[in-house]
Amino acid sequence: DVQLQASGGGLVQAGGSLRLSCAASGFTFDDYAIGWFRQAPGKEREGVSCISSSDGSTYYADSVKGRFTISSDNAKNTVYLQMNSLKAEDTAVYYCAADCPYGSSWYLTEACYDYWGQGTQVTVSS
Repeated sequence: DVQLQASGGGLVQAGGSLRLSCAASGFTFDDYAIGWFRQAPGKEREGVSCISSSDGSTYYADSVKGRFTISSDNAKNTVYLQMNSLKAEDTAVYYCAADCPYGSSWYLTEACYDYWGQGTQVTVSS
């Protein structure tokens, strides 16, 4: 079974940092794109970042460019999302997802992904 386990969320003050982890199992990590999404209360889930595990290409939503960094440790089947300079508007439940087969133009699109982890709450106090 494909499993994704997200962790690392918490409460942080504006301007602070958090690092989220997504531990994956049940599939060949190198072949997949792994994405991070978030959903704030009352809002739709939105794509935040994605990494192509095969070549390390990274993708970011405009709202997080320059503040968030995605990386992967293929030996550990784990993807990280380093979040710096956090803002109150970053408050959301963050989800990791796997297997987006349609190419880079889809990487920040929720519908592309077949497998989802449980969310981890990130709360940024202003």
